[in-house]
Amino acid sequence: MKYSSKLWGTLAMTVLLWNCGGKEEATEKVLRPVKFQEVGFLGGEKVRTFSGTARTDKIVNLSFRSSGIIVVFDMKLGQKVKKRQLLARLDNVASRLSYEQAVTSLNSAASQMNTAKLSLNRVRALYEKGSSSLSDFEAAKNSFKTAEESYKSAKRGVDIQAEQIQYGYIYAPEDGIIASISAEVDENVQAGQAVAVLNSGTDMEISLGVPESVINGVNPDMDVEVTFSALEGQSFKGKVTEVAPAVDANSATYPVRVVVTNPSDGIKSGMAANVTFDFGEEKVNNTVLVVPTHAVGEDSDGRFVFLVEDQGDVATVKKHPITVGNLSAEGFEVIKGLSAGQKIAVAGLQTLLDGQEVKLQ
Repeated sequence: MKYSSKLWGTLAMTVLLWNCGGKEEATEKVLRPVKFQEVGFLGGEKVRTFSGTARTDKIVNLSFRSSGIIVVFDMKLGQKVKKRQLLARLDNVASRLSYEQAVTSLNSAASQMNTAKLSLNRVRALYEKGSSSLSDFEAAKNSFKTAEESYKSAKRGVDIQAEQIQYGYIYAPEDGIIASISAEVDENVQAGQAVAVLNSGTDMEISLGVPESVINGVNPDMDVEVTFSALEGQSFKGKVTEVAPAVDANSATYPVRVVVTNPSDGIKSGMAANVTFDFGEEKVNNTVLVVPTHAVGEDSDGRFVFLVEDQGDVATVKKHPITVGNLSAEGFEVIKGLSAGQKIAVAGLQTLLDGQEVKLQ
């Protein structure tokens, strides 16, 4: 009985150990995913993407041409307006007073002109009868001419003052949408002070800056691809419309404008955009290798990259020293240590280990 009990215990222990061993063998090894790219020549980077901002092709800052207090302000954010629609009006106290004074001056000038005309007609009749001298007749003609010129001047003054009153009104110059508002009713504004912004363009365009390293490859009517971070999964076609000949001092880039040729209602003014250029016709320097800056690490032994030796989806990364030269827009020029076509890791160098197995992405 004792021998039988020991036998059964030994068998149970063996089965338990076998099951545990089976579970250990079934455990899968977790591999770190790694992005990679092949080492290429300088100028071989054909596709470049730059960030920009969307805006309508025509933006109008709405403002009054005279000063005063706003008494009518019929504008709201996102409001659609029609051409010649009244949007805002000032109190126009000073303009109306000037207009009334101009009308008074006009009436006085008209009265003086009529008096001078009657006097001219009377002197002419006397001169024709020989009862008045030629000098009296010439003096009467000069008086009438002066009064007539004064009347014409006063009439122009009335027209000008009437136009000044219109400076206190804002009418929509084009059909469009109110994009922003910076004033309210009862606010005192100055001439030329923007009170709102009207987006009246029919096309949507992207404003961006392009560095000097690729600006010579950008030409008007060049086709590009446009994406928006706010519109995931959507891509739009674009065409270069303007290329600045001089650098922008603030951004140290060349301003470029791109019009979206197939826009949608989802694109709003101010959205962040990514514009992709394909410089497929650029010449490649087949003597200078280049690697991305973020693919190069540095330690006490110098600069290095992680070479990728792949076998299907699973690969091994190996730390490999290199000698780099000048820094270009595409990355570091490689003087020694690499050859074209070799694969290198381009992300997560800080977490990689020499000889580590990884999963390629």
